[in-house]
Amino acid sequence: MLNKLDAALSFHQNALRVRSQRQEVIAANIANADTPNYKARDIDFKSAMQNALTQGSQIQGAVSDGLSKTSSMHINGAGNNTSAGPNEPLFRPIIQGSVDGNTVDMDVERNQFVDNGLRYEASLTMINGQIKKMLTAITGQ
Repeated sequence: MLNKLDAALSFHQNALRVRSQRQEVIAANIANADTPNYKARDIDFKSAMQNALTQGSQIQGAVSDGLSKTSSMHINGAGNNTSAGPNEPLFRPIIQGSVDGNTVDMDVERNQFVDNGLRYEASLTMINGQIKKMLTAITGQ
């Protein structure tokens, strides 16, 4: 029963975690808008989500391989663990450079911050809806 609940909520849990990480990276860009030579960064949400979902399935499937992962920091049995993964922030393309070498475009950062925040709120709304449906099914009302 617990595994079914985890599976039902894991997608949104991963989405919230990746959105939260992305919000922190965007906030760091905004905070460093006046820092000379600061390069704006961002997280590729699609690849970060694919990585999070793949790691989740590897952790769940580890018992069937005879291996048990108790931490996401453990090396996979296949030996294909890389140090630079999809969750690593990437440098954002330069739209308009500045004299001091800073690549932060405040208009882009504000738009990305609001967009990511709205998507975070949408994920919260969806997970709350799932929990309400589960509670309704459990209580039989």
